[in-house]
Amino acid sequence: MALPLERTCPATGLRLFGVAETLVRWNAVAAVVFLLLGFLWVIPTTLNRVLGPEVVSPNLYYQATFLHGWNMLIFWILFFEVALLYFAASAILKTPLALPQLAWGGFGLMLGGAVLINYLGMAQPLSFLPFTPYVPLKAPPLFYLAVLLFAVGAILAVCVFFLTLHRAWKTKVYGPSMPLAAFGALTAAILATTTLLSGAIAFIPAFLWSLGLLPSLDPLWWRHTYWGFGHGAQQVNLAAMVTAWYLLALFTVGGTTPSERLSRIAFLLYLLGINLGSAHHLLTEPTGALSSAWTWVNTGYLIHVAVLGSLIHAFSVPAAIERGLRMKGFTQGLFTWLLRAPWGNPGFSALFLSVVLFGLLGGVSGVTMGSYDMNLKWHNTLAVVGHFKGTVVVGTSLAFMGLTYYLLPLLFRRKVVLPRLAAWQPWLFGLGMALLSLAMMRLGVVYGLPRRFGDTFQFGGSPFGFAYPPEASTLLAAMGIGGALSLAGGLLFVLLVVGSLFGGKRLSDEEIRLTYAVRSEEGPATPKGVYLLALLFLAFFLLYYLYNHYFLSQAWPIGIR
Repeated sequence: MALPLERTCPATGLRLFGVAETLVRWNAVAAVVFLLLGFLWVIPTTLNRVLGPEVVSPNLYYQATFLHGWNMLIFWILFFEVALLYFAASAILKTPLALPQLAWGGFGLMLGGAVLINYLGMAQPLSFLPFTPYVPLKAPPLFYLAVLLFAVGAILAVCVFFLTLHRAWKTKVYGPSMPLAAFGALTAAILATTTLLSGAIAFIPAFLWSLGLLPSLDPLWWRHTYWGFGHGAQQVNLAAMVTAWYLLALFTVGGTTPSERLSRIAFLLYLLGINLGSAHHLLTEPTGALSSAWTWVNTGYLIHVAVLGSLIHAFSVPAAIERGLRMKGFTQGLFTWLLRAPWGNPGFSALFLSVVLFGLLGGVSGVTMGSYDMNLKWHNTLAVVGHFKGTVVVGTSLAFMGLTYYLLPLLFRRKVVLPRLAAWQPWLFGLGMALLSLAMMRLGVVYGLPRRFGDTFQFGGSPFGFAYPPEASTLLAAMGIGGALSLAGGLLFVLLVVGSLFGGKRLSDEEIRLTYAVRSEEGPATPKGVYLLALLFLAFFLLYYLYNHYFLSQAWPIGIR
């Protein structure tokens, strides 16, 4: 059915323009499709880790790692982020999307690149590299071409976003300051621009090299440039995730940040310092490419500019939730508001788990891993994988899942099917992934299990193989249980989305309105409970940081009999 040229959401007051709404729909649907592919390819990687190479061969492990990484870390996330950019620029700013033909062209290039990478990874698995395709390893030219197609498509999408922002500013559709969600999306778009340009600088020479047009590439230069893309992409995720948090706080409980100015400053701090975190991939370089002075200034001082931004959001988002619930009348004590929260709403549960688990798992581990000395125990171990399970998975992916539960009625006018199962889905996915993340981080830091290695137990039959202590086997079992639970939660999410799109009840305007929280202006809104929670979190952060210093004095059991 054709969409109207323009309509106003009865619940949020957002203006939805037909072309923009269609583009958001298609990008969101593409995101979920690649999310499903990523879930399917995680099965061999987990089985290899838990049961060994006899069950899943190293060759299949490397193929699955390649396809899982690209589908989950790049395609699922970036397609959804493009949908979020278009939603913010058009619906939130109430402005028709600029150059929709360019947006469709960008979508086509992104889709073509993503499909080509999946095809090549399945058709020629032995020709492909890990998710980090370091030079001098060389892939076929079509691989680099596919990456460039996707990157160009994403750049076009970001250009459409910027042009729409300019149109909104020129027509004065908002007051003296941009709405906070649009400002967060702008932050993500700026970070995406630098990230995609870094990817182009790395992959264009690699493409020419694979064609034989360049005789060689400097491996050290390529690795440095690649991480401007590889890690920068995760910083885009961070800004988009926080933007989704603020939207979900508003949609679920009608909550707003205590200080929009402070939240904007936090986003600006991301622009100033967040990409410096890419250096943690290079801290152990034996080449001296990074001087000691630069390394100490980066890890000891500059990177904490971004950490401060995250700490501001870590207070502001929970405070927005508490303010929204207190203004609804839940004012007794410190935590009555939390007990009376809408726990049966999967959007709220996803928001709660995303904020808490990102902070306790991904955030603190990222600061620890980015520290010069402690990076020695984290680099290239399974702990790094555990870290980004705590960031891009239980943080970004869970936030995007929660937002999807609101996009289904808003954009598709469909009721979410199986509401009882939907209420459990964030818990199943989030807690399962939390167990997986914790097990991975301990296996890496305490026992030195390597990442990106398909024969952890036997080392390919080499004389350097050894038996890990019994606790490592227990942690591997916990990792398998967590992986199974999170996989079930992820597949349930896909089932709920597909079921809602094709079998969900079509909603009237009044039914859509009832889906969203109504903001109340009554009652005190001081976030007293979050003040205490913030202090407890800072205490946990300090203890975790000191605990990892202790591990610097503990040798891995490798080679110890």
